[in-house]
Amino acid sequence: MFNVVLIEPEIPWNTGNIGRTCLGAGAELHLVGRLGFHLDNKQVERAGLDYWEKVRLHRHESWEKFLESLPTNPELFYFSTRGKKGLWDAAFAKNAYLVFGKETAGFPKKFYEDYKEKMYRIPQQEEGIRSLNLSTAVGIVLYEGLRQVQTQKRGQK
Repeated sequence: MFNVVLIEPEIPWNTGNIGRTCLGAGAELHLVGRLGFHLDNKQVERAGLDYWEKVRLHRHESWEKFLESLPTNPELFYFSTRGKKGLWDAAFAKNAYLVFGKETAGFPKKFYEDYKEKMYRIPQQEEGIRSLNLSTAVGIVLYEGLRQVQTQKRGQK
């Protein structure tokens, strides 16, 4: 249904937890670029529990290779603390790609200009924190997407 895209993730247990969340939500996981760990890392497997082997995982060498793998006119949503629009403004459809940057640096600089119209942020009450944990952010966005799709289905009946 949905596709979660991680650009150069650095922390193995975040990726393992995100993989487990994707499996539970029926989403596919795309890992793009250089990883900060090996996929056979015990921390990835531990965070993903015995579900890791069931995750629908796609590995892409680079952002360009990822883009080449996409169907025509994919819906891509980018999530960053620098997003000008809030998550509640995003209108998700099934098969959307939910794109997240790496834990310590976010997206490459070029993304903030190239994709600024498709960049969203998760609302936070306390301005004193820089960001949410990546696996938490993915869970929030993914399940909001699922909620929207389910609401659309109910409205069509």
